[in-house]
This record gives sequence, C-alpha cells and structure tokens, in this order.
Amino acid sequence: MEYGVYMQHYDSNMNLVCLFVDDILVTGSCTEVLMKFKEVLMNEFEMTDLGNMVYFLGMEILYSNKGIILHQLKYELELLKRFKLQNCKTVVTPLETNHKLDSDSDGDFVDVTTFKQLVGSLRYLCNTRPDICYVVGMVSRFMSKPKWSHYQAAIRIMRYIKGTLNYGLLFPSGRKAESELMSYSNSDWCGDIVDRRSTSGYLFKFQGGPISWSSKKQPVVALSKCEAEYIASAVVACQAVWLLNLLEDLKVKINKPLKLMIDNKSAINLAMHGRSEHIETKYHFLKSQVQQGVLEVLHCSTQKQLTDVLTKAIKTNQFLPLRSEIGVVDF
Repeated sequence: MEYGVYMQHYDSNMNLVCLFVDDILVTGSCTEVLMKFKEVLMNEFEMTDLGNMVYFLGMEILYSNKGIILHQLKYELELLKRFKLQNCKTVVTPLETNHKLDSDSDGDFVDVTTFKQLVGSLRYLCNTRPDICYVVGMVSRFMSKPKWSHYQAAIRIMRYIKGTLNYGLLFPSGRKAESELMSYSNSDWCGDIVDRRSTSGYLFKFQGGPISWSSKKQPVVALSKCEAEYIASAVVACQAVWLLNLLEDLKVKINKPLKLMIDNKSAINLAMHGRSEHIETKYHFLKSQVQQGVLEVLHCSTQKQLTDVLTKAIKTNQFLPLRSEIGVVDF
C-alpha cells in the first residue's frame, strides 16, 4: 500500500505532504521554504494551489482565535437531506442511557441496503465526531440482519447530529518547547448482551486537542472488570508506541513517560507488578512498556474518565461536559 504521509527535512525546517488519490495537503515549518517546495511540485505536476486549507476529504477547517476547528457541517447537511431527515426532532444525546441492542429476534426486518448506507455514512462522520463513535459501533454490529430497533437507534444518531450541526473538534492554538501527550483508557465490562464481550475505548490528547481515539468491541470475553480494563489498556500501549515513533520522526519533543489514565485500580496494579497467567500473552505488552518507562499508568476518578463517552451510554449531565473535554465544541 502506498504511504499517505511524506516528510522532507531541509536544514532545520520540515515539509509535510499528505496524499490521498488526487488530493494533496502540503504544510511545513517555514513559509518561505514551503513556497519553494510548492513551486517545485507545480513545475513537475499539473496542480492548483488553493491557498490555506479550508476543505479536505469532506472535512472542513475553521480558523479562530481559540485555534483550529475541524468539522463536517457540509457532509452532515448532505446526510440529513439524503435520508430525508431535515425536519426531524433533535435529541440531546446519541443514545438513551443504559440502552442495549440485541439481535431482536421478534423484531421486523428493515431494508439492508438503506441501513448499510446510513451506518456507513455515520462511520465516516466519526472522523470529527468521537462523541458518536460508541453508538455507531454498536449499530454496526447488526449490518447483516438489521431490525427496526437497530434502524431506530441509527436514526436517533442522526437526530443528535441535527441538534449539533455546528460542532467540531477544537485544536487549541499555542506551542510549547516540550509537549505533553495524554492518554485515557476505559472499558465497559460485558457490555454487549449478545456475546458478553466488552467494549474498549481510548483517547489521546496532544497539546489539549484530540488526535487519536477508538471505540471497539474486544476480541475475547473478559472474566472480570479488571481484565477488561487491562485488555483495553494494552491496546492503548500499542497505539502509544506508534504515536511516539511518529512524533519522533516529526522532531516533536514529548514529555516521558507518557501518562495513561485508568479508573480501575486493579488494572493499574496488574500493569505495575501483578501476575495473571490466564490473560493472553499479547496483552502483557502494557506491562513491558510500563517497566521500560515508556508509559506511566495513573488512576483517575470515574467522573474524569473521558473515554466513558467511547464505551457506554451515559446520562446527559455526564455526557455534555465529557463531550467538551474530549474536544467536541460548538463553533
């Protein structure tokens, strides 16, 4: 597979090129060097310089005093029109509290093609809306035989989007000599009532802005809350190593060890010095990274666990402040 990101080092300066098919994004650390680099590209290839980035791969960029906001307003409006939901009633949260979906054996079937188109469109929207990742992942589990209850859950997401059209990801302005990369990990033990597997969620914040997140069902059945949290944290450890290597290539200085926030003390103890022979070997990667000083696992209160948004349906008074904390703001 072709690489999508290219780097060019020029003395103490750097140029970055992000390429996707025939769309190209060019940036760098020095405006003068960047302009010369673009001239070289335009002499070699048939290209058009569109100036500052405002639209790229369906994502829009808004510049403000607070920083850069990444959003998909145009795409959201197109979705509402495509599925004839322009006049739908709005809701405050994308999923009702403690709502669980099952196979719904007695429910009525819905059109598979329409359901797949709706869910597939929502999955692309997750690129700028981590607040809907959990519920989109939940409805995605019923793509083969969707029922009316699954379709209604997907429609509720659209109703939530209708009420939060002017929301996007904020990347705060300001730069420090050494930057802190924060990570959060959480899981919902046995949250899937069909196969009793847990959902893992993680979030990375760099200089106050979200740069990587995930909400995904675990591949194994966890025997305890501790094991579910430990498995989720092991996935974070892998992503953390990749991000640290990427930032090192970009010549970005990072404070080490990287802080991993977990709200389960048993999982922290297991990562620090515990033993558990029944957990698969690959999940002990977390412990090795802690011992090497790459990661430092720290306890945070459940109220400050940002990844609750990525692992479960929570009450409105909890959801709204957490949505803001993970970087989804009204622009």
